[in-house]
Amino acid sequence: MADAANEPRLKKYYEQTVRPAMQEQFSYKNVMQMPRLDKIVINMGVGESTADSKKAQVAADDLTLIAGQKAMVTRAKKSIAGFKVREDMPLGAKVTLRGAQMYEFLDRLITIALPRVRDFRGLNPKSFDGRGNFAMGIKEHIVFPEINYDKVDQIWGMDVIVCTTADTDDEARELLRAFNFPFPAPKEKEEAA
Repeated sequence: MADAANEPRLKKYYEQTVRPAMQEQFSYKNVMQMPRLDKIVINMGVGESTADSKKAQVAADDLTLIAGQKAMVTRAKKSIAGFKVREDMPLGAKVTLRGAQMYEFLDRLITIALPRVRDFRGLNPKSFDGRGNFAMGIKEHIVFPEINYDKVDQIWGMDVIVCTTADTDDEARELLRAFNFPFPAPKEKEEAA
């Protein structure tokens, strides 16, 4: 368990600022009702690994640098002849972050990586699954400062899924907005009229 001095910046921010604001906005009666971040799953699919199986391991190494936690290589569950995929062939990499590492990654994602994305116009506020989980895609993994651009021979995209304990998408959207996720400002119905 991390002590208070080493506690991630975003975790302190959640406990001191976000939680009271959410309680006031949604009038929760119990602290356990309040939505919080549960986990973040990062996935890289490497389609080129059908030709070169070493690419999946390179992607896993890059993902380990980005996440700060060892990534595992994902493998095919069954053979698909049309895609030239055999059973147990390496196809990508994934990592699941919880606790302090989750908050550290989220901090780097919001403050460093997303502002470095080219032609970035904000996140899609409709990318929720109906149960309070948010998914987003990043086209280039080189936006993270941990990746040395000169040593990268191939650029991969990645999926980032933020899982929350929120019951509805609206609660999850407000939680992520409180964490400074770059959603576009909500359009008021009065402006349209």
